[in-house]
Amino acid sequence: MLQQYKYSSFVWKPSSVVALATSADDSQVAAAREDGSLEIWLVAPGSVGWHRQLVIQGDSDARVTSMVWHRTGAKGGSAGRLFASGIDGTISEWDLFSLKRKMLVDSIGVSIWQMALQPRSVAPTGSGWKSRNDVNGEVVDRNSDSDHSGSDDDDDSVEVHDQSLLENPCIAVACDDGCIRMYSILDEDDLTFNKSMPRVSGRALSVTWSHEGKLIYSGSSDGIIRCWDPKHVHEVYRITVGLGGLGSGPELCVWSLLALSCGTLVSADSTGSVQFWDCHHGTLLQAHTLHKGHVNALATVPQHKRVFSAGSDGQVILYKLSSTNSGSNDDGKPHSEVNKKWVYVGHVRAHTHDVKALTVAVPINQEEELPPQKKGKKYRKAAKPMDSSYLKWAHLGVPMLLSAGDDTKIFAYSAMQFTEFSPHDICPAPQRIPGQLVLNSALNVAPLLLVQGPYRIDIFALSLKNVVFEKGSSKSGILTPTKPLAQFPSKKKIVCSGISPSGLFLSYSTNVKLSLVELQISQSSKGQGSVVRRKLPSRILCAHSMVFTPDSSRLIISGQDRLIYVVEVESLKILRIFTPCRKHQDEDLPPNEPPITKMFASFDGQWLAATNCYGDIYVFNLETLRQHWFISRLKGASVTAGGFSPRNTNVLVVTTSSNEVYAFDVEGKKMGEWSNTNSLVLPERFLNFPGEVIGLSFPSSTSSSSVVVYSSRAMCLIDLMKPTNHEALGSASTQLVTNSLSNGKANGSMKSKRKHPTDNKGQQIIENSEANFQIFGFTDPVHFIGHLSKTSVLVVHKPWLEAVKGLDTAPVHRHIYGT
Repeated sequence: MLQQYKYSSFVWKPSSVVALATSADDSQVAAAREDGSLEIWLVAPGSVGWHRQLVIQGDSDARVTSMVWHRTGAKGGSAGRLFASGIDGTISEWDLFSLKRKMLVDSIGVSIWQMALQPRSVAPTGSGWKSRNDVNGEVVDRNSDSDHSGSDDDDDSVEVHDQSLLENPCIAVACDDGCIRMYSILDEDDLTFNKSMPRVSGRALSVTWSHEGKLIYSGSSDGIIRCWDPKHVHEVYRITVGLGGLGSGPELCVWSLLALSCGTLVSADSTGSVQFWDCHHGTLLQAHTLHKGHVNALATVPQHKRVFSAGSDGQVILYKLSSTNSGSNDDGKPHSEVNKKWVYVGHVRAHTHDVKALTVAVPINQEEELPPQKKGKKYRKAAKPMDSSYLKWAHLGVPMLLSAGDDTKIFAYSAMQFTEFSPHDICPAPQRIPGQLVLNSALNVAPLLLVQGPYRIDIFALSLKNVVFEKGSSKSGILTPTKPLAQFPSKKKIVCSGISPSGLFLSYSTNVKLSLVELQISQSSKGQGSVVRRKLPSRILCAHSMVFTPDSSRLIISGQDRLIYVVEVESLKILRIFTPCRKHQDEDLPPNEPPITKMFASFDGQWLAATNCYGDIYVFNLETLRQHWFISRLKGASVTAGGFSPRNTNVLVVTTSSNEVYAFDVEGKKMGEWSNTNSLVLPERFLNFPGEVIGLSFPSSTSSSSVVVYSSRAMCLIDLMKPTNHEALGSASTQLVTNSLSNGKANGSMKSKRKHPTDNKGQQIIENSEANFQIFGFTDPVHFIGHLSKTSVLVVHKPWLEAVKGLDTAPVHRHIYGT
């Protein structure tokens, strides 16, 4: 069993989630954080497949307030276009291919609070859209939800003179000056100002389109909801928010609006009220005052029969449309009229802080499928079902609710069985802190640890006692406080970093600058030293990823221009520029592949493996300086981690978002022998591995054939020279180990009454030590794991409660009985 040495003396301060948006096909979720960064998560059942596909670092000064995801093309693209509004009054687009944020609309001078995308069902027949209404996959009869009786647009006809509104979908924008502005989405990757509604008193805080896309509803800081006719640019009617019309005024803010297909408008305001209105007449149907604070967000399922609300009290509340018969007439005959009303169902409190955003997605089993490839021999006819603790409520095609807020967490709920199952924490370590370990440093005999914070890089010397490297291990080893060697602050957010295996060079990049420094530590005077900054070639502006070769002679940089640069560290000359491609004849063409986000160098310095965020792998020969091989994405899944084995430097090991492990023979351009034998018979306990795999760690010994695969919740020890032993442990043991990794309700699984054996540090272990794929669960979120020796690892972790104490916002106050 591996001896663990733990380190937690670092600063971890994740940023709040301010907005969520779901892709047009409901399979992806975009999460915008307060620091300006964007995360794209793949929606899949349970924790298996919950994968953070990509991250785009933004500007913390341009805080996002709202996002909309537009389907592109007649049939809609798989990604579409993701737009974001800013507190500075700008509208930008996240380029999910180039991983950049580009500005479309310069600041209008006032803040933008919310955006709403016009439903695509109003496009005229002949433009590629179907003539029926099709919202979130639900077909709705147009005649069942007509416009307001007082409007001039009651029919379904489309007037020829109003092509600007209907040919190109529009985005309605709620602005701080009280105006609702409209922008048209053009095919040439641009936004054009269309028109503006008359300015009103107060700030426009919320906006939404009617279900059929002909009317606009806006909510303002004066407690009034207004219905607008965008075609004729006038106000149709207004609603005074507040129970009985008495609660309006400057202190009442309408934070969110939601228009349903049944002709109901839902509003959420600062008094804690969620109110249901008749869209046709603007009259109040029902009101619920269950929140104890501002209600910030609303969401609904595709059928529009369930509504969720969330706010500053940390609660997520479900309301359901209920139908009841009104009884019989005075003459005793049955009455056919059915009364419909929105009833409170229940609430869940998973967040410790304010909930800022809600969205509904539909899970899928896996990422985009590719044409079937030739497979090896199968050892079983059908795969066993996944562990029920993860997939008890997350199923294909069943809506899933997601919530996020100031506690930086993202939780997933069963939208159809909301109160029956606990929510699932899809990111136990939000914005985790990357690390890198240097064992044989030329600066010091002690190992070095690099910790990459958002705006600072720290390098520590680890002080270890009674640790024997390579030849054995000491179970009495204790990790003493680390010694800081160097610190590198940055005004801009750090995107990536790397330290050379010699410990002499450090490189890091922001979105605007790439830096290389040389560390010169004195061996005499208490480790005092200096830092010499080296100037990299001006052609390389900034990077997505970087890695040093094992001999520290070369720095390999994945540029944001989608090229890979091989730089000689001493002369600072570019030795080679790689253009990742699928075919060798395309090497001289301009870059056409997605940016490289991960790179791995072999221990002998011959091979470089580079992967993009969508799962394609490019292998380069660093001796001949040419691309050697291209590996298409594995079963459509993304690569989550990878590395080369020190035992055989031709073997590349990668893990995917489907929790599968592959070993490739890169020299022979083929699947490795281990994968041909074992890839189709991986143990069920590993397929149900808790959390997303975030890294691999190999011991530096050339005699070792093991690898540690780890997530934020657990690690798995795999021996590539042993069979998988997929039948070594029964399903009961697998269930027990998996359940022991839960942290109560937040992980959505029940606590086991049986106790599983633990070691002297409380670590959950598997009874059969001879079995391959041994899994060890963690109590605290893990950020990085690296081998110190053949039988010991360093675990960089941080208790979640300590991270919560460092957040800028205070948790929701909860009254405890007796206090």
